[in-house]
Amino acid sequence: MSNNEELLKQVTAKAEKWLTPAYDADTRADVRRMLDAEDKTELIESFYKDLEFGTGGLRGIMGAGSNRMNIYTVGAATQGLCNYLNKQFTSLKQISVAIGYDCRNNSRKFSEISANIFSGNNIKVYLFDDLRPTPELSFAIRHLGCQSGINITASHNPKEYNGYKAYWDDGAQVLAPHDTGIIKEVEKVADPSQIKFKGNPELIQIIGADIDKEYLDAVHTVSINPDAIKRQHDLKIVYTPIHGTGVRIIPASLKLWGFDNVTTVPEQMVISGDFPTVVSPNPEEPAALSLAIEKAKEIDADLVEASDPDADRIGLAIKNDKGEWILVNGNQTCLLFLYYIITNYKANKLVKGNEYIVKTIVTTEVIRKIAEKNNLEMMDVYTGFKWIAREILLAEGKKKYIGGGEESYGFLAEDFCRDKDSVSACSLMAEIAAWAKDNGKTLFELIQEIYITYGFSKEKGVSVVKKGKSGAEEIKQMMTNFRNSPLKEIGGSPVVLWKDYQTLKQTDAQGNVTDLVMPETSNVLQYFTADETKVSVRPSGTEPKIKFYIEVKGTLVPGKWDAANAAADVKIEAVKKSLGI
Repeated sequence: MSNNEELLKQVTAKAEKWLTPAYDADTRADVRRMLDAEDKTELIESFYKDLEFGTGGLRGIMGAGSNRMNIYTVGAATQGLCNYLNKQFTSLKQISVAIGYDCRNNSRKFSEISANIFSGNNIKVYLFDDLRPTPELSFAIRHLGCQSGINITASHNPKEYNGYKAYWDDGAQVLAPHDTGIIKEVEKVADPSQIKFKGNPELIQIIGADIDKEYLDAVHTVSINPDAIKRQHDLKIVYTPIHGTGVRIIPASLKLWGFDNVTTVPEQMVISGDFPTVVSPNPEEPAALSLAIEKAKEIDADLVEASDPDADRIGLAIKNDKGEWILVNGNQTCLLFLYYIITNYKANKLVKGNEYIVKTIVTTEVIRKIAEKNNLEMMDVYTGFKWIAREILLAEGKKKYIGGGEESYGFLAEDFCRDKDSVSACSLMAEIAAWAKDNGKTLFELIQEIYITYGFSKEKGVSVVKKGKSGAEEIKQMMTNFRNSPLKEIGGSPVVLWKDYQTLKQTDAQGNVTDLVMPETSNVLQYFTADETKVSVRPSGTEPKIKFYIEVKGTLVPGKWDAANAAADVKIEAVKKSLGI
């Protein structure tokens, strides 16, 4: 029997179990359709594995099957989490959780089913009355003293996807040892009969406006320069939620901060899991901001801001020195935030000497230069905001967190949330624009000022997509090849340092091997060259792709922005050639 025949046999046997009365009629009909179809691709993709409850929770395409997001995979995840919570908190009279969800199709349904399962397991539930940003869920967990929480969201993935993020009592996504503990419990839930779908309404409390007020008041405390806002209160801001959860709360936050000239994008204020105006609801994609930029041209705005569907990440567009609208990437956004916070902390004599900032290992090294020049502690962590949250937890009561971010458009300016926050980010970025204008500068000039002071860098992310089972195997092989045959030079410059986060070893040009101090291993490789180029390679944890993060260095002379960028682009192309991408 060939491998394909064997796989089809296994998949068919697995799918047939979903035809039993344990599954609802719609699910059974969908599975029957896949079994009867001549083309078995959908059947194989839906059942060739179980949708894995990983350290980031669940994320997958919606539909029937063990490898899909549906009430049974979500139900198993929730039941497993319930079992873990009930084992962990035996001394508590009442365990409680908070549940949030975004604009995606089935998000409300999955959140209500989860609420029933939690309550059916004697766990009190605080369920939001409507869609809310991810950071507000993080805030609610801490504010309400919950032991855990979940958020139904697939962030910026295409519309076919949904996801399930699990949070712990500090308001951050779960980390060791709880992540693996929960995974083990989820894996034990092998059949729908083990899931307590029948809820206890007495244990479900609907929350909403009360938490909004507490959260918005807390976000307002992030403001550093209220006087600059008073003088620039009519700054023209265009904002779009890209059909998602920022729709009401970000305009409300901007208003609370004192901005009274905010224009929204009507077509994208429509809440929809189909994201009708965009191909991808991702603020990293230029097309996602095109309608907002059109609106900005129409009203001659100062600033364009966007949030992704679960409103944890910020997208930004500004005018350059020619009056053209340009997108600001995640690295530049992070630089703007940290430069502003540090500059104003020093100017307002707020520095006590125990402040620190955090970035992820794939985020620009210019942040390191800023920290070094300002005698500020900087921590470098893995990709994923839970690692930034971990540093905040470890330093709690000892050091002061003043900001942390990542190249993928996430920033957190506060510690009362423990996940990236576009609500505070959009509000603070508007304040930065107001402060710059107050000082006779534009945000474009501010970015140049940072690069002239701390060194110019340009970053390029390249994602190689490999779908399905065969794609996953290809990605695995690519990582093996990079690991077994380390690159000696990149873009014409010799590699002087090579880091393998899977073995937690780093090797320099002389062959000296030293340890990398990190909380756990991760499938990431990094190369640093003599000309300060940095290349990071890792498989995505949420999408079928392998990601390359390229950063090259250069010099920015005042007034020569285009020349610095053009030189960097040439370097980037040479790097891509060395990597074979």
